[in-house]
Parts: sequence; C-alpha cells; structure tokens
Amino acid sequence: MKRFFVLLTVPLLYMACKQANSQTQNNAADTASSARSKSNVIACPPGSKLDIAKIEQITGMKGMEKNGEYKITVPQNDLKIVVDGFKIIPPMGLGSWAAFTPCGDSAMVMGDIILTETDLKPVQQEVIKQGFAITAIHNHFVRNRPNVMYMHIDKTSDITTLSNGVKAIFNKVKEVRGKDPKEGKADSVTSSLNIAQLDSIIGSKGEMSKGVYKYTIGRPDVQLVEHGIPVSTFMGFNTWAAWQGTPARAAVAGDFTMLENEVGPVIKALVENGIEVVAVHNHMVHEDPRIFFLHYWGVGNAEQLAKGLKAALDQTDKGKAVMKM
Repeated sequence: MKRFFVLLTVPLLYMACKQANSQTQNNAADTASSARSKSNVIACPPGSKLDIAKIEQITGMKGMEKNGEYKITVPQNDLKIVVDGFKIIPPMGLGSWAAFTPCGDSAMVMGDIILTETDLKPVQQEVIKQGFAITAIHNHFVRNRPNVMYMHIDKTSDITTLSNGVKAIFNKVKEVRGKDPKEGKADSVTSSLNIAQLDSIIGSKGEMSKGVYKYTIGRPDVQLVEHGIPVSTFMGFNTWAAWQGTPARAAVAGDFTMLENEVGPVIKALVENGIEVVAVHNHMVHEDPRIFFLHYWGVGNAEQLAKGLKAALDQTDKGKAVMKM
C-alpha cells in the first residue's frame, strides 16, 4: 500500500511542479511584454515642432498642416478605376499620402502608397532602400479594374532623412508609371444624396469634395502610439466613409479602425446589413494597443446603407470628432 501511495504521489507532484513552472513562465512573459511596452513609450517633449519649410524644400511638394503635424497627399488622377459601375476618384480613397509628426529633434512618418501591380516591386524596393519599414500591403476594393494595392510605410528619423526618403518613394512611383499621378485631370462624380438624412443617421458631419461626401471619425477614446509616439486621426488613426450616388442607389466605401474585441461585432453588423467586408488587416506593427483595420464596400439604398454603417459604428467606442483629411 505504501509503495502504491508513493507511485501515485510522484506523478501528481511532477504535474503540479510542471503547472507551476508553466505559470511562472507565463507570468515572466507577461512581465517582459509589459516591460517592452513601457520601454517602447517615448516621451515626446511638449512643444515639439516640425520644420515644415525644410520638408517642402526637400520634397518639392506642398502639403497640409494640422495641429503641428504635416501631410503630403498625392491624388492618383492617372488611375481610372470603376467598381460596380461607380468611378473611384481620389476623395473615394484613391490618394497616396505621407504624414509627419514631431517628437523632439526627430519625427515619425507614416504613409499609405497606392500601387498598381507593376508599381509594387520597384516601389517596395525603393521603400526598403530608403530605410522605411513596410507594415502592410492590401486591397481596398474588389472587382476593381485596374487592380491597385495599398502599401503602408513608416520610419522614425530626422526631418532631412525622412523628407529625402519620402521624395525618393514618390519619385519612384512617377518613374515606374512614366508620369506624375497628380498631374492627370482631376475627375469628379455627380451625386444627389440626402446629406441631412445621412448626417442624422450617422451622427456626424462630413465634407463634400468633387461629388463625394466623406466622414472622418476619430478614436479619442484610444490613446494609440506607434514606436511609442502618439498617432492622431490626422496620421491615419480613424474610421472613414465616402459616399456617392443617389438616394435610391448609392455607393459607400471606407475603413474601420477597431480594437481586437470590436472586430467580430463590426464585421457581423456590416455583413448582416448587406455591406461587403473586403479586407481585414493591420496598418502598423509596433502599435499599442493592438489595432485592426477593415475595408468595406456597399451599394444600395442610401438610407439602408447608412443604418447598416451606424449599426457597425455602434459596436465601437468611436469618437464623434469629424475632421478634414
């Protein structure tokens, strides 16, 4: 009996020790992860400023400043894209951009570069050559011709290095296409949407540009950082919806920004309301907290689409602020 007790006790003790050791390792991993997260936080000095004149001088491009940040946008006027009979023009999500945010004597650039299938290889080679990270490559649409992809980039460095890099990347796109994308004729669409009705349903106000009505909704409830540097609505941390068409047949395209526990409910709400989810992915890789992005496309009655979009928005703790992109 004593021998039986010993034989039974040894395996139990081994299992208990193994579980305790596993728990210790998990706790250590959590502690290390927390330490890495804390060490990744950079305290940008108050009053950090960009040298916008230097950015413009080096890149040779004019952008827009907002709250001390600076964004260069390149409309892809040379691309003639149609989805389900609707023209996709720059206000509908067809503009490449690179945005600068200051942090002490350095800055961070985040950007989204629109590429055709033939642009992809040479441009991503240029991105790597300039020392930028590629953090995502994905689609925004389906059934679109020609096919285009969106490549997200980021880098933290001094203004001179960043500006030269941004210039080289945009110049490579021009070189590959044999033309400057923004030099093409700016297109427009004709819309007769009931703007007041859309605003009432969505609970926000948008902006009209060349027949496209666009909402940009920030997430002030989430204090997002990338490489420890704050990421604002202006730097791409936002949910947006771009509309065109008529009350009877409208098209809406956009992007949701979501915390990980919001992904499932948002997708469910969109799909149940007849709005296609065409992509789910990251835009960043060193962000805290973890953020997912979702692209969607809807065609149909504008009021019903707006109600579907609002149902999805209600699955997030979204902010109410709408700002110009």
